[in-house]
Amino acid sequence: MLADMRASSDSSAEERLRRIELVTDTSLAHLDVDDLLREILARVRDVLGVDMATVLLLDPDGEELIATAAVGIDDDVKQGVRMPVGHGFAGAVLSCGQARVFNRVTDALLISRALRDNGIRSLAGAPMVAGGETIGVLCVGATREDGFDDQDAQLVRVAADRIASVSQVGSSRAERIAATVLQHSLLPGKLPAIPGATMDGRYVGGADHGIGGDWYDVFRLPSGRIGIVVGDVVGHGLSAAVVMGRLRSALRAYALDGEDPARVLHKLDRKVTHFEPDAMASVSYALYDPETAGLRFSLAGHLAPVMAQPGGRADVVEAPVDPPVGVEVSRRERRSTAIEVPPESVVCFYTDGLVERREQPIDIGLKALREAVTCAPADEVCASVMNRLVSSAPAGDDVTLLVLSRVAPAS
Repeated sequence: MLADMRASSDSSAEERLRRIELVTDTSLAHLDVDDLLREILARVRDVLGVDMATVLLLDPDGEELIATAAVGIDDDVKQGVRMPVGHGFAGAVLSCGQARVFNRVTDALLISRALRDNGIRSLAGAPMVAGGETIGVLCVGATREDGFDDQDAQLVRVAADRIASVSQVGSSRAERIAATVLQHSLLPGKLPAIPGATMDGRYVGGADHGIGGDWYDVFRLPSGRIGIVVGDVVGHGLSAAVVMGRLRSALRAYALDGEDPARVLHKLDRKVTHFEPDAMASVSYALYDPETAGLRFSLAGHLAPVMAQPGGRADVVEAPVDPPVGVEVSRRERRSTAIEVPPESVVCFYTDGLVERREQPIDIGLKALREAVTCAPADEVCASVMNRLVSSAPAGDDVTLLVLSRVAPAS
């Protein structure tokens, strides 16, 4: 009889483990991150026979746990409860780095008032680890004392592993979507009409990392001059796209205060180093005067533009390159370069993703760009450059291209 009871217990344990391992499946793939977590927690609660289950995720600084999803008791999530790391039950789980069980819990462990008010008496939890990084804690609770044993702790650990894996995938997917929407919302739509010239631009997300921090911008200033920006924030994903949006807005504001590109980039650099201490970006900012066809630009760690003139091949414009914005260096004055854009000429601005390829010197990419830039209307130059440098060999990084042309379109 005892042997039969043990066999039955082992079989029950194996069945619970199998069900925990199957809490995620392809039927959940269409859900967003929040709905995904709630559905998985509901399955965990049912399999373990508990009264509540909740996920607490670490904030970006790793200093607080944030109640992100829950079933059974969701007041913490609705109220945006944040718990300092090192305190309470979840802190105890994080500090030991393994599954823990607390039966007959004390108020000191139940930091959350919702848990106390709902009569939770036993808790089990495990750290959520994805890609070797701890991202949060899975916590389950029961209203009965002595509600959990070591076997339950191991089941919670397996569930935490599954939730960490699927939440990371879901968060990455949501982040990619958000970054894509933000990136494209900040790119200009129809570029401003410029007397005696045309402009056209292209942006393509990188094949290796998806959306990043590249952007271009064209705007008309009160003086009638045209602001031309091409920039590249270091990094990829939503965080880079968010920084890009901030830099774009700040540069536009500074451009209204003065028309020296070097001074504008100086102010942008000061803003980044103070408010975005972990950010860095290369930026090319130029001012084009339609009346004189003069172009004045400053380079913050950015590649110089390529210019094509009638009767000659395209070449890189000689200009000094100052440090990127966000780099702590000696505060020397940034420099601007002034050139003239003759009739029938073309100026091409771009980010390094256009000319850099893995295991290939950048000189090869620059040579291909010079050969692709011809004296033609802006849309034709963009098509030629993209066909030559991107279509034949897709870029691993973002590609941004902006062309100013004084070549009249064919009538």
